[in-house]
Amino acid sequence: MSGPLIIAVPSKGRLKEQVEAWLADCGLDLAASGGARGYLGVLKGLPNAQVRLLSAADIAEAVDAGEVHLGVTGEDLLRERGEDLDGRALLLKALGFGRADLVVAAPKSWLDVETMADLEEVAHDYLARTGRRMRVATKYLAQTRVFFTRHGVADYRITESGGATEGAPAAGAAELVVDITTTGATLAANGLKVLADGVILRSQAQLAASLKARWSADQLASAERLLRVVEARTAALRSATLTWPAAGDAAEAAVVDRLVSAGASRRPHGLLVEAGQLAEASLALTAAGLGPVTAARPDFVFDVACPAFDALKERVI
Repeated sequence: MSGPLIIAVPSKGRLKEQVEAWLADCGLDLAASGGARGYLGVLKGLPNAQVRLLSAADIAEAVDAGEVHLGVTGEDLLRERGEDLDGRALLLKALGFGRADLVVAAPKSWLDVETMADLEEVAHDYLARTGRRMRVATKYLAQTRVFFTRHGVADYRITESGGATEGAPAAGAAELVVDITTTGATLAANGLKVLADGVILRSQAQLAASLKARWSADQLASAERLLRVVEARTAALRSATLTWPAAGDAAEAAVVDRLVSAGASRRPHGLLVEAGQLAEASLALTAAGLGPVTAARPDFVFDVACPAFDALKERVI
C-alpha cells in the first residue's frame, strides 16, 4: 500500500495563519499532531494525507527535492531554487495572500538612476572609476543574476545578505539591494528607491506540486480531492445563484438565453452568475416581469472539469 499524500504548510508567522484560514474556509481544518507545537498534522476532510509544518524556505526546498507532494509557500522562494522551476515544480494555484515584490532598489541620492538601463551605465562608470564592481546585497542570488543578465547589467558582484538587506547601503556594505517588499516603506526609510522597471517578481503564496516526488494512484486521488474542493470554493466565491418563480413563457426563455450567452450557467431552478454580474442579471430578469428574484451565494461550486488536477496528472504520470 502506498503512503499518504504529503503536504507541507508553514509552521509559523503570518503566512501560517493565512494558510490555516484558507484551508478552514475550504472546509479542510488543520489539526496538528502533538498539540499546538506539533510538526505533523492532518486535514479534516482529506483522508490519506499527512501535513508537515515547516518553514517557508524549507517547504520550497522539500518541493524541489521531491520530499513532499504538495507545498504552500512563497513563489519567490520556489523560484530562488533555480531557473528551471517548470521542470521541478508545478504551480497549481496562486492563493492571493502572502504578497510581496522582489525588487531592485538604489539610493534615492542617485538622481540619474531610475531604470535598469541607467543602472547598467552607472555600473560601468563605477568600475572604470574605482576599479571595483558595484556590490548588490541580497538573499536572492539566482533571481538577481537572471534579472541583471536580462537587462544587460554585468559590472556588479553579489554580497550575500544575512540580515536586514535594506540597511546594507547605509552601512557601507553594498551600493544596491535586491529584496522583498510589501509596501516599499522600509526601503524608503533606509533612503532607497525601487527602480521603475526593477520589479523582478510579484510574488504571492502558491500551492505547488513537486514533479520530483513519487506519485502513486492513491496519492493522486487524494490530490484530486483536495484540488476539486479548493477549486469549488474558489468558484463559489466568485459566483451567485439566482432563482425566481418560473413563468415558463417565451419572455422568460428569451431573457434566460440572453444571460446564458453573456456567461451565466443554467441551474435546475435558476441561474449561476458571476458575482459581479449579480445586479445586472437580476435587473434583466425583473425587467422581463420575472420575480421576485432571490440571490444567494453558494458555499461550493463543483464542476466536472478540474484543470489544476488535469495539469498535475499530465506531468506526473
